[in-house]
Amino acid sequence: METRARSGNASSSNRTRTGNGSSDGNGAQAASRILKILEDIWLEIRRWHPEIPAAVIIIASGTDGKHPRWGHHAPGRWNVAGEQRTEIMISGEGLRRSSRDVLGTLLHEAAHALAHARGIKDTSRQGRYHNKHFKTLAEELGLIAEHDPRIGWSASTITDVTKIAYARQLRDLTEAMTLWRHSESATSPTTRRNSNFIAAACPCGRSIRVAASTLAEAPITCQACDGDFQAKNPG
Repeated sequence: METRARSGNASSSNRTRTGNGSSDGNGAQAASRILKILEDIWLEIRRWHPEIPAAVIIIASGTDGKHPRWGHHAPGRWNVAGEQRTEIMISGEGLRRSSRDVLGTLLHEAAHALAHARGIKDTSRQGRYHNKHFKTLAEELGLIAEHDPRIGWSASTITDVTKIAYARQLRDLTEAMTLWRHSESATSPTTRRNSNFIAAACPCGRSIRVAASTLAEAPITCQACDGDFQAKNPG
């Protein structure tokens, strides 16, 4: 899962925006065109990396849950003629970004699919924290993975070599990206973060002080021992 920094299907339709900002009756065709190109890109990813499984690609809301995201990978979500298929979701909200960013999301989810195919645990905390195994797989697929203390090696951008390898797909995607989905409206008041700092230690004995809410939100990993920091005196 690529979290926005970093589910589910849309429950209502929205009017679509063409390249000049107007809406017309061709939204369905425009969405279908983007979806076809996303499917073609997935086939191209699999051509470069045959271990990655076939998948059902969908465009859905990425802002209808607690943690907004650009996409997700869900193994075995679909039954296709008796065969179990992975679901790869690309958020409609994310179509406001560049074609390179959207390709980066597809490759990000492909890295998760490759981890699943190889039996590698690449995330923790309900898929939000991306560990070093994910970083290795992301780099194998042509991504640069950057570290964030909250979500690990999740933020991914494509390399210059990847841009060249997928040049035709990027061109097709750029031409097709004429619509995007509005974010879901906030329906609950903003939760105030607990700013009380607590002491936490990792398995090798290093200590930090961090807000309790930050430590609870996602693991903070020690780069020396690869273990997670834990509260010294949990309440």
